[in-house]
Amino acid sequence: MNILILGSGGREHALAWAALQNPKCDKLIVAPGNAGIARIAECAKIDINDGGVVAEFAAENAIDLVIIGPEAPLAAGVADRLREAGLSVFGPSAEAAKLEASKSFTKEICDACDAPTAAYGHFTDADAAKAHIRAGTAPVVVKADGLAAGKGVIIAETLDKACDAVDDMFGGIFGGAGAEVVIEEFMTGEEASFFVLVDGNDCLPIGTAQDHKRVGEGDTGPNTGGMGAYSPAPIMDEAVTQKALDEIVRPCMAEMVKRGTPYQGVLYVGLMIENGQPRLVEYNARFGDPECQVLMLRLGAQALDLIQACAERRLSEAQVNWADDHAMTVVLAAEGYPGDYEKGTVISGLDKLTEDSMSVMFHAGTTEKDGAITASGGRVLNATARGATLQEARDRAYAMVDAVEWPQGFCRRDIGWRAL
Repeated sequence: MNILILGSGGREHALAWAALQNPKCDKLIVAPGNAGIARIAECAKIDINDGGVVAEFAAENAIDLVIIGPEAPLAAGVADRLREAGLSVFGPSAEAAKLEASKSFTKEICDACDAPTAAYGHFTDADAAKAHIRAGTAPVVVKADGLAAGKGVIIAETLDKACDAVDDMFGGIFGGAGAEVVIEEFMTGEEASFFVLVDGNDCLPIGTAQDHKRVGEGDTGPNTGGMGAYSPAPIMDEAVTQKALDEIVRPCMAEMVKRGTPYQGVLYVGLMIENGQPRLVEYNARFGDPECQVLMLRLGAQALDLIQACAERRLSEAQVNWADDHAMTVVLAAEGYPGDYEKGTVISGLDKLTEDSMSVMFHAGTTEKDGAITASGGRVLNATARGATLQEARDRAYAMVDAVEWPQGFCRRDIGWRAL
């Protein structure tokens, strides 16, 4: 089969790598891709947020399956346009993707089906939002309602900082995403990511992971898109996983069906777990990044079969075959990230890495220029490895990190510290 993957990050490199492990993948195109993806697949420069352009490209290239990686094309309705064109698509409709594109919409769905989540208020006016904050206690969570590339969440330690965050959001720090805000109670516990494939009716869990959002070691500093992840998440035992499915995922998915907007694709379920009770932090309408990297390395060739079954609404026939293994990914980021950082710096040493089914360097923000790999984003590389134990996976991942020569890059040295 001929496959088109939309996106250019580490998540899409991992999806491309997994697809190529499966013998049913005849041709693979990634749009727009990056320097690492270009070494294993054909890359194409098209506007991935324009459903008409993508549909036309897919027809010209006899594409059998389109896998949508990032959230922006989903929110723009690309999946809808492709389905109208008769294509098999992995990714929800724009209406269903509102579970990520609008924090207040997700809260509304949770309210309708009594799914456990943080108490909240939704505001379109800064003064009302600040009055709500002043009536509560710190810490408090301030979220831009719309899509903000994973950066629209501020955990404010004081009420004054929370009010400043409201002013920043309404002032345009996150563009249109902050035109409305959601103020949430701060939930205590341990965070974990739970991934479920949904085909409108059936739900199939495909793994757990834990991400490291803060830029600094010991989980300090500002939030990022993710500085590393590992899978499985020890806190997501069988009982917690079943509770999350029964009390959060299935009721919410049933509510979506009831509203006439069934969800079809991967559902990223961000959870806060305390005393064995999961509560919903957020939904994402696509694979997390960098969690996708550890999941794909563990799933391997079967990932494509599962994705295809989801796109064709055949999840009731599918099952996941897990090896008793662990995986970890360490993000190498440009110095200054998540703030201002320099682009165009040269990365050396990548050609010395030996990659196999146990370790892969996924590219997240790279470009090839005059034969050299250069950094073109904030999060640039994902050193990803498997092992019989988490420690073994960690040792392999950091050995890859240490082989890279990039003075302008940095990483956290404590990925997996909670589990280890």
